Amino acid sequence: MPDYHELFEKIPDGITLHDTTDGSLLDANEQFCEMLGYTREELLELRFEDIILDEPPYTSERAEEYIQNAATDGPQTFEWRDITKAGDPLPVEVHLRQTTIDGKQRILAVVRDITDRKQRERELQRKNERLEEFASVVSHDLRNPLNVAQGWLDLAREECDSEHLTAIERAHDRMDTLIEDLLTLARDGETTMELENVVLADITARCWENVETAAATVHIQTTQTIRADYTRLQQLLENLMRNATQHGGEDATVTVGELADGFFLEDNGPGIPEETRTRVFEAGYTTSAEGTGFGLKIVNEVAVAHGWDITVTEAETGGARFEITNVTLSE
Repeated sequence: MPDYHELFEKIPDGITLHDTTDGSLLDANEQFCEMLGYTREELLELRFEDIILDEPPYTSERAEEYIQNAATDGPQTFEWRDITKAGDPLPVEVHLRQTTIDGKQRILAVVRDITDRKQRERELQRKNERLEEFASVVSHDLRNPLNVAQGWLDLAREECDSEHLTAIERAHDRMDTLIEDLLTLARDGETTMELENVVLADITARCWENVETAAATVHIQTTQTIRADYTRLQQLLENLMRNATQHGGEDATVTVGELADGFFLEDNGPGIPEETRTRVFEAGYTTSAEGTGFGLKIVNEVAVAHGWDITVTEAETGGARFEITNVTLSE
């Protein structure tokens, strides 16, 4: 048995050796044999075409092209579909590179079974399709009757003056806010992240102008520039600010400051009880009559999309403090 077999058997992935010219299969480790359901002896008697799906784009000609490219252009990485002894397609990720075995140039292929990954991708695709359908229903089927109701409300105001009309308008505004939050959640998966250098103090000041803050004040205590998607970061900050003013009162003080690997936003309101801190990011959870229960869910989604960590703790004033860490800082 050639010396390279010691390496073959230590690597958990499938490994095959190929001729650099025609791509023919020369050897394979036990892991690859088990992946396809063959013994080594059976496998080495097969032609290369016998172990690939041989349906476009998974053809022997395409496989030989990858092998030749590995010999002339350097390492190649791609997804492929082999076929098992039982006739089942097997999705794999293949890494090709040229190597020297016993003084001869060979192509070494590391083959990884990605069945679980492809299943997760299919599930994610189905989820995104359902969310897209949901977003379409929300934007059309809910907004249309809401617009009609708003039109009737405007006509009613022309005919009479009643405090009940103000209550109806507040209900309309709440429904509109709820729809916007639902749409944001549903469509976040479709948003492409475009990272850029963002001056945290500047975007904080702009977000504060966009939020209904009554007599609340903001203290910006950061000079950081961070790597973030500007629009998504804006969503995160504005929702945290709304949460702070809703729970902290009209004269709340909101502070945005920096951490060693991120930033925080805190208020001087009543804070969040420790026993409920793990629930604040759940969709629909709210303790405010004005809240939709989706604002902090969106905050968490934005943080996760960036690869950030977000935790809830208590500010020195006793208010709520949100710490966002694992943030990439710009030089």
